[in-house]
This record gives sequence, structure tokens and C-alpha cells, in this order.
Amino acid sequence: MEKKLNYTEVQPQMFHYETWVDTANENILKDLLEKIIISSGFTVVSFSEHYFPVKGYTCIWLLAESHVALHTFPEKETSFVQVSSCNSEKLELFKQAPFLNTL
Repeated sequence: MEKKLNYTEVQPQMFHYETWVDTANENILKDLLEKIIISSGFTVVSFSEHYFPVKGYTCIWLLAESHVALHTFPEKETSFVQVSSCNSEKLELFKQAPFLNTL
């Protein structure tokens, strides 16, 4: 059974957050980011991922409130996380997540 989403009209504005993290382990990052996305109150609409044949991994969570993207760079053992959201409160909760300071 498909989950019914309740949408709210918002003012046309976007809030952004970007950070580098010191790991390229996509399994750890994917699990942690998903937990943080959900605990921040975001609504996941869909998820897509791609493993590059040479090196690297990219995934994106499409949110009712916009998106979160993860890009790994294994050759540098680093990854880039991007968040865009029309909900500043949920974005602030995301930014305060403990993992962002521990990786």
C-alpha cells in the first residue's frame, strides 16, 4: 500500500548546506545519511544510486522538501554531501546531526 503524503504550500525559497566528510565508504555514509534524513523530519519520496565503474559512488534522496546528494571520491578518501531544502527547520536539524562532526 502506497503511503499518502501530505504536502504544504511554502514560500518560494531554498536553503542549502554542503560539507566534505573524511570517508568514502558509501555503505556507512548511505546508512547514516538515511537515518539523519528521517530523524530530521524529511520525507523521502524516492532514492537513486549509481556505482561508477572506475571509482566513486553517487546517490540522491528525492525529498518532499527537495533533495540530499552524496558523492564519494575514493582516491582521496573523502565524500561530498549536499542538501537543498525549502524547510529551514528540518535543514537545521540535519546540520546538527552528530555524524557530521565525527567523520
